[in-house]
Amino acid sequence: MTQSIEVGQAAPEFSASNQRGETVTLSSLRGRKVVLYFYPKDDTPGCTTEGQEFAALYPQFQEADTEILGVSRDSVASHEKFANKFHFPFSLLSDPDEKLCRAYDVIKEKKNYGKTYLGIERSTFVIDRDGKIAHIQRKVKAAGHAAQILSLCQKLA
Repeated sequence: MTQSIEVGQAAPEFSASNQRGETVTLSSLRGRKVVLYFYPKDDTPGCTTEGQEFAALYPQFQEADTEILGVSRDSVASHEKFANKFHFPFSLLSDPDEKLCRAYDVIKEKKNYGKTYLGIERSTFVIDRDGKIAHIQRKVKAAGHAAQILSLCQKLA
């Protein structure tokens, strides 16, 4: 079920496994800011760039009391390999059934080499301490994105 997501509304609750097989829920992070970024596929150029930039800025995100969560449809095993390869200090959430992707309305029609398919639109949601959507960015360009989001998180109460 796809729904529209808007700034100011309560962020959809979720429960998903990270690369260590641990269950992560949005409610368990209440009181902290959360960057929830959706990306198409582990270990691809754009997704690697985006993850590496978030990882490089992770200490500053922590100083801003912000947790980072990456989400794709890849398996826990794939996430484990990807996170270990690039030393990501944050959780990558596995969403093979697209429940989380659909809750945040990031499954979109895409075209590649003349073929149309449904895939993840690279998108980022910043969730405030009260669990409300503070910022939405869709059709994200990977390079430089983490720095933009960090700046926003540093200004957010």
